[in-house]
Amino acid sequence: MSSTLTAPALTLLRAMTGHVNAAFRPGQLEAIQAIVAQRRRALVVQRTGWGKSAVYFIATNLLREAGAGPTLLVSPLLALMRNQSEMARRVGVHARSIHSDNTEEWPEVEEQLRQGLLDLLLVSPERLSNPDFRADLLPLIVSTTGLLVVDEAHCISDWGHDFRPDYRRIARVLDRLPSTVPVLCTTATANRRVVDDIGQQLGEDLLVFRGPLDRPSLRLSVLKLPDSARRLAWLAKAIPRMPGSGIVYCLTVRDSETVAGWLRRCGIDARAYSGETTGSERLEVEQALAANAVKVVVATSALGMGYDKPDLGFVVHYQSPGSPIAYYQQVGRAGRNLAEAEGVLLVGSEDREIQDYFIKTAFPPQAQAESVVALLEQAAAPKALHEILRQVNIRQGRLEAMLKILEVEGAVERPSAGRWRRTLREWSYDTDRVERVTAARRHEQAAMRRYAETTSCLMAFLRQELDDPDPTPCGRCGPCTGRQADTNLADIEVERARDWLRSSPPVIKPRQRWMGQVAGQTTIPKELRLRQGVSLSRYDDGGWGHQVRDAKYAGGAFPDNLVAAAARLIQEWSPEPRPEWVTSVPSFRHPELVRNLAERLAGALGIPFHDVVRKVRDNAPQKEMENSYQQLGNVLDAFSLSADVPTGPVLLVDDIHDSGWTLTVIGDALLRAGSGPVYPFTMAQATSS
Repeated sequence: MSSTLTAPALTLLRAMTGHVNAAFRPGQLEAIQAIVAQRRRALVVQRTGWGKSAVYFIATNLLREAGAGPTLLVSPLLALMRNQSEMARRVGVHARSIHSDNTEEWPEVEEQLRQGLLDLLLVSPERLSNPDFRADLLPLIVSTTGLLVVDEAHCISDWGHDFRPDYRRIARVLDRLPSTVPVLCTTATANRRVVDDIGQQLGEDLLVFRGPLDRPSLRLSVLKLPDSARRLAWLAKAIPRMPGSGIVYCLTVRDSETVAGWLRRCGIDARAYSGETTGSERLEVEQALAANAVKVVVATSALGMGYDKPDLGFVVHYQSPGSPIAYYQQVGRAGRNLAEAEGVLLVGSEDREIQDYFIKTAFPPQAQAESVVALLEQAAAPKALHEILRQVNIRQGRLEAMLKILEVEGAVERPSAGRWRRTLREWSYDTDRVERVTAARRHEQAAMRRYAETTSCLMAFLRQELDDPDPTPCGRCGPCTGRQADTNLADIEVERARDWLRSSPPVIKPRQRWMGQVAGQTTIPKELRLRQGVSLSRYDDGGWGHQVRDAKYAGGAFPDNLVAAAARLIQEWSPEPRPEWVTSVPSFRHPELVRNLAERLAGALGIPFHDVVRKVRDNAPQKEMENSYQQLGNVLDAFSLSADVPTGPVLLVDDIHDSGWTLTVIGDALLRAGSGPVYPFTMAQATSS
C-alpha cells in the first residue's frame, strides 16, 4: 500500500480501537487502498469481528481529508446504526442516521448534509423506497457522495439468508453514481452463489477480499431437546454457569418473550428483544448487554447483524435457524475478543414447522400476486391497504411485503403515502425465480438438519457451507473433543418448566372495532363487546397445547385431563360477575366436539349449559381467512340464536381462538338478545393469534 496512506490509516485504526499498538489484520489495508487510492468497487467477505467497519470508517476519513464528499452507508438494522455511529465518532467521522425511530432529527440531519457538515450518512434500505427521500435527498446524496457502503451486502441477493427487497434499490443508486465513486460491500455470510449474485449487480470489475471464516474462540455443540419444557429447564440450569453475558436466539417474538419470562422466574436477569420491542427499549437492552448489566438477552433475529459486543460469552439457539449461514452469522456474535465462548444449538420438535412456515410465506402465491396487480390495474384511483385487504384474501404483512417487491420491480408505485396504483410496465409472476429460491431454502433447511446430526467438526461444517476454501477441523467443538454439555435433568426441573407454561394462559382480548362490513358502524359499542377472556393454552406450546391439537384432530372428545385443567383455569380466573351459564360455538365440521366440551365444563363448574347458538350457513374455516376483513366477512350472518337466551353472564366456549371474529359476532348477538356479560373461553389460541 502507498506509504502516504499507511501512516494515517494506522493512526485512525489505533484511535478506533483505543490500542496504541493495534495493527491491521490481513486484507484490511489492501481493501482501504482499493477504495481510497484506486476508487474500486470491492466486496469484503470476512468473519464477524474481523473489522469490516474499520475499513469503511478509515476510508471515509481519508477520502474526506482528500476533499471527497460524504459517505452513504446503507445499514439494515437500528442496532447496527447505533453501534456504528459510536464507532465512527472514535475516528473523527461525523456520522448521523435517518431511520424510523429518529424522525425528530431528520430536519437537522438534512440541513447538515446540505451544508456539507456530515462525513457519513447512515440510512436503512427501506429509506431508499420512501418517495420523499428519493425526491428530496437522494439526488443530493448521489451528486455529492464520495463513497457508497453497503453493509450486510448478502441482503442484496435472493440467495442470501436475509434477502430484503429494498436492497434491490441499491442497484439503481449505483447506476446513478459517477464511475469515479468507489463502492464497498461487506458481509460475513456469503457463500459462492451469493458472491456471484452480488458481482452481477455491482459489475464485472468487482474486487473480492475473502478471508478464512474460522472462529478460534467458539466451542460449538448441539443438544437435542425436542420438548420445550425440557429446553426451558436446561436453560435455567445452564445459563448461570455460562461465562459473562450472552444471547439466546428464538425464531418467534412469542418464544422470545416466553423464554425471557421463564428465565426471570428462575432468578436469571433476562430481557426480551424483538421487532416488536420499542426503539427506546431496544436501546436500553443493547446498552445493558454491552455493559454486562444483564445476564442474557432473549432475542429474535432483530438483534443480529452489526451488533458488536467483543466480550459476548455465549450464544444459545432455542430453535434451529433456517440455514447454516444464518446460524454462523448469529453464533458468530460470541467470543470476538475472548479466548473461549460457547455456541449451543438446541434442537426442538417445532423447528421444522416454523421454518416451513417462513419458507412458504417468503413469496406470495401466484394467485394472490396476480389478484393484487389485477385489482390495482382495474382501479379508477390509487388504493389504500385496507381497500386491497377487503377484496383480496391476503395477510396484511404479506401484502405489504408483496407491494414492496412489486414496487421495486416497477409494477406498482405510490403516488402518495399509503396508496398504491398500477404502472404501465408489463409484469408477470416470476415462477422460475420463486421455485429456484424456494428450492434453495429447502436445501438450506436440510443442511441445518445435517448440522444437527453430524458427528464431524461443527465449525468445519459451517465453513464448508459458506464455501470457505480451507474448512479444517477446529479441535474445540463437541464432536472434535468428544465432550457434550450435560443434558441430565431431574423430572422435577422439567415439570416445573411445564407447570410454568401452563400457568401463563393467553388472554383473549375483545375486539373493539368492526372492519367495515357492519353498515354504519366502526366502533363496537362497549355494551356489545365481549369481556376479556382466556385460553387454556397456545396451540403449539409445551404446556397443554400439543395435547389440545392432538385431541382436536383425533376426533371424538377432549380427554378428561384437559377438561379438568380447563375447569380449574376458569375457577382460578373467576371473572366478576361470575358466569351463570355456558353455551358453545356450533360447527358443521365437528358438531359434537365443542358442544361436548361445553357441557362437561358446565358440569364441572356447577352451572347449566344452554344450546342457544345455531349455525345457519356453511363457511370456510377461519384459519383459511388471512386478514380481519376476510375473517369478519366469513362469519358475519353465519349464526343465529334461539328465542330463549338466558339473561345472566355467560361463558362462550370454542375449541380454537384464531381471529376472534367468530366469538365477537356471537357475543354481539347474545348481548343484543339480552344476555349478561359474555366471557370467551377456548382450549387454545392459534399460533397466528
